[in-house]
Amino acid sequence: MAGAGSSAAPRSADAAPVSGRSAPVGPPGPRGGAGDGGVWGGATRAVLFAAAATVGKGFAGRRRELLSLRADIDRPGLDTLAGRKAARSRVLLIAGRPGWGRTALAEELARRLADDYPDGVLTARLTTSGGQPVPTLRTARDLLGRLGVTAPPGADEDDLSEALREKLTGKRLLLLLDDVAGVEQVDALLPDEPGCLVVAVSRGPLTGVPDVRPCTVGGLDVSAAVGLLAQYAGPTRITCDPVAAQTLVGECAGQPAALVLAGGWLAVQPEASVADLVARLRELPPSSADADPGVRPLARTFRLVYDSLPPAVARMLRLLVLAPAGSPDAHVASALAGCSVQDGEAALEGFAGCGLLRPVAYGRYQVPGCLEPLLRELLESVERPAEVELARARMLERTVRQLHACRLAAEPVGSPARRELAEMPRPLRFSSSSAAAGWLEARLPVLLEAARLAVEAGELDTLARRLVAGLTHALSAHRGAEGAAPELYGLHQLVLDVAERRDLPVERAAALLNLGDLDARADRVDQALTRYKGALEAAREAGDAYTTGRALESIGGIHQELGDWHRAADWYGRALELRLSRRDVAGGARVYARLGTVHGYAGRWAEALRDWRAAAAACRRADDLAGCARALSGTARAQEQIGRTRDALRSWGEAVTVARGCGDARLHGELALRAAEAVDRLGGDPAVARVLRQEAERAEAPEKGLSPEESPPTAPPEAPRAMEEDEIDLRNQ
Repeated sequence: MAGAGSSAAPRSADAAPVSGRSAPVGPPGPRGGAGDGGVWGGATRAVLFAAAATVGKGFAGRRRELLSLRADIDRPGLDTLAGRKAARSRVLLIAGRPGWGRTALAEELARRLADDYPDGVLTARLTTSGGQPVPTLRTARDLLGRLGVTAPPGADEDDLSEALREKLTGKRLLLLLDDVAGVEQVDALLPDEPGCLVVAVSRGPLTGVPDVRPCTVGGLDVSAAVGLLAQYAGPTRITCDPVAAQTLVGECAGQPAALVLAGGWLAVQPEASVADLVARLRELPPSSADADPGVRPLARTFRLVYDSLPPAVARMLRLLVLAPAGSPDAHVASALAGCSVQDGEAALEGFAGCGLLRPVAYGRYQVPGCLEPLLRELLESVERPAEVELARARMLERTVRQLHACRLAAEPVGSPARRELAEMPRPLRFSSSSAAAGWLEARLPVLLEAARLAVEAGELDTLARRLVAGLTHALSAHRGAEGAAPELYGLHQLVLDVAERRDLPVERAAALLNLGDLDARADRVDQALTRYKGALEAAREAGDAYTTGRALESIGGIHQELGDWHRAADWYGRALELRLSRRDVAGGARVYARLGTVHGYAGRWAEALRDWRAAAAACRRADDLAGCARALSGTARAQEQIGRTRDALRSWGEAVTVARGCGDARLHGELALRAAEAVDRLGGDPAVARVLRQEAERAEAPEKGLSPEESPPTAPPEAPRAMEEDEIDLRNQ
């Protein structure tokens, strides 16, 4: 609604259809079991549905501005005039205060230019719903994601900006940057590609951006303003009293946002004339906003519309500014107001019809930036802080339950998780895993913003931690750990913030370990080592043996990555001592295997043989056949290196035998193939090697969907690589 027009408000399938220009007076029938009683029934819901039934809205006016912007695209720049090739994309600036149509003008320009930029249009809002600048790191990551690039987790702003520029090289793409807070935001995202176009929307000039072409927006001309009124109120009353319509345009100073609200008020007041609206606007008492001519038209029109709302609906409208990213849906609205989901949906449809919300997708809306300050002022002056905190808590609790349902939907049909999902209230259920994944992807920016706001507020840390945990589990369930890594990095940082604020050493250690793992995967070894040592300190402070052991192993793994075998063995030895003291057989087996690996890399094969044997024995006690098979293969390699050929062949045979019974076809095939290579290398029976290769082919064929005859031959891996693969497998146990 910050512009001269907006798209039509979506209407749900069961809303009462209205075909005329004016809104119905009587209440609609019952909907979703809500009935006509209570504060959400009868006349209240009639107002909501009347607003939702307004005619479709389009763009109005701005012909001169559009022609000027189109001309600026082709006008020679400073580089061209100097005889140089343009080094960066052209930047068009649409400047103006919120509510004067700057965003709508930018969107209309992008729509008209879409055919000239075949690689698409990307839009990003650079100011949060609370008025804070969006970090460039977050914007660049989001844009890269929409371009199909998964940015490394934890990458810094410079790396992401450079990756974005590289991705845009050679493309013809339009980048719309809405609500720019500062010139540095544009400069960091500006493509080094003359074929791209950047359209920036800002309150003022962007001094520092070279060769920027500004266009300042003001009020609409009279004819365009009257046309905009007719789109919302219907043409009949406007045509019947054109003088009053022009007077109303004057009262609104041609401000698009004020005109939209005025048209929405007329749409839900079918018996009121345009002259009645003008009279009511003039009767409003003066307020502090009247001193600012840029705010006065919108502030007065908003007061008129707001005062006409029933109390329950007005309260919901005030509370909508608490929605993360200013983007409410029916669940958020119902949780904030404490009403049913059906009533929340009806209210949002009505607000959109009145111009109080912008529809962004089916069932999702955006609080216009020009109305956010007005709504926040109302919220602070009318609602008690305890009521605001309770509403925020209800919203977070609802979001946690939705995320829980989303995670359950990722489980197989017929599983206990799906049975639990079926027992949840109907509005929270998802019909399928794909439906849950679609909801998660569509709402992900809002969910991430909800987590950030909950942590920053610091008043509901328990709910904030549950929200972060729920979002982490849902992302991991639908995307997998690797696919969700970029988002998980930010979520673990939020957990760390809460843990440090609340002095929770166990949570701090867990967050540092998770961040360290992601840093290690991104080859930020030094940063990962710092994280792991911090986690070790926190775990020891809390007396948590499990987290302490994990931190010790992780530090050893970093030194192993650095090739410092002595220090790696030292840290693994400390972890092993802790595991053995707690009679952790499975953990001890894993650490024994890691020790065997680093001793082998260091050439200390006697120590490696001892550790691999201990690992195999521990895996047998833990009934871990796959781990036992891997440990036996490590034992065989160590025996081979120290010259015990017959023992090595025997260990290879044992490894294949154990792998055959573990049910892992991939592992069985790999070990059978390696055993065959060992037989050839050590001068064993060629017939045995041939049988082992055939066994490897039969084991791998079902996994590839091939018959043994169709299975292609497998190239033998090198010995050091084989050890590395075994180590990776052991880590993942």
